[in-house]
Amino acid sequence: PPITFTKVINYIKERDNAYSYLLLKDIFPQNAVDMGMLSSGGFLHKFFQKKEHKLYDSSDTIGCMSPANVNYLLKHNSQLSTEKVEENPNSIIPVEINYTPAEKTAIRSKYDLPLDKKILVYGGNLGKPQGLEFLLEVIKNTTKPNYHFLIVGNGTQYDMMQAWFNNHQPNHATLMQRLPKADYDVLLAACDIGLIFLHPDFTIPNFPSRLLSYLEMRIPVIAVTDPNTDIGKVVEKAQCGYGVLSGDLNGFDKCLSKLNDDSNYRKMSRNAWQLLVDDYCVDRSYDLIVDKVNTSNR
Repeated sequence: PPITFTKVINYIKERDNAYSYLLLKDIFPQNAVDMGMLSSGGFLHKFFQKKEHKLYDSSDTIGCMSPANVNYLLKHNSQLSTEKVEENPNSIIPVEINYTPAEKTAIRSKYDLPLDKKILVYGGNLGKPQGLEFLLEVIKNTTKPNYHFLIVGNGTQYDMMQAWFNNHQPNHATLMQRLPKADYDVLLAACDIGLIFLHPDFTIPNFPSRLLSYLEMRIPVIAVTDPNTDIGKVVEKAQCGYGVLSGDLNGFDKCLSKLNDDSNYRKMSRNAWQLLVDDYCVDRSYDLIVDKVNTSNR
């Protein structure tokens, strides 16, 4: 929620004797500082920092998206106790989707995608935080003939990407406007590898929710990120993908080579679904929240 909601939260807590569990999805204003939208130590930065600290103080528990987020919050907010902060990641109710090869062929044909190549898909926001200049570098420098890049989304960087596509006319990449979710999910199920990109200047550990969509479709993931997020470590530990630092073209190429092994690819596909079921189901988030509330009422 916006950090400006603190007064509303405090009002409800006092009125109803309510328990406040904050699901922290963005660490603001530091993310804006990282992207150059606010000056570090400037008036607006300090103004929003005060509101950020008030929100944390008003929350009885803070659930963070990953272990790195927990560590970051505790390191940069000395007033918070370790008992107040825990991992409570993004979560969904998984839906099993199993298309036949013929159905996947029909989906690809509908969107004019190659039938004989592995599709590397990036879906979601096309903005500065995603560090999309490097995605274009990857497309430009990837010469493996059996891969095709698919980018689906909208955002402040879409026009820049459209201009790049018009200028370079890559025959191994496709750029599409954002689709309705139902259509996007169908298209995603016909792809082979999910891509996550983050700007290299981030000092906060972002954990993009698009990971869950890829896991739900049982496709391995390549996370190209700054060194502070742990999303790459998470998928590598679960053996369902690889992490690469933004700017490392050679590292990205090595990931593609590993995923070109059919046995390794099938294993990672199975592990992708297992990671979703084990760690990112709504049941887990629910249990964490209810356990805290019940404990507070004893």
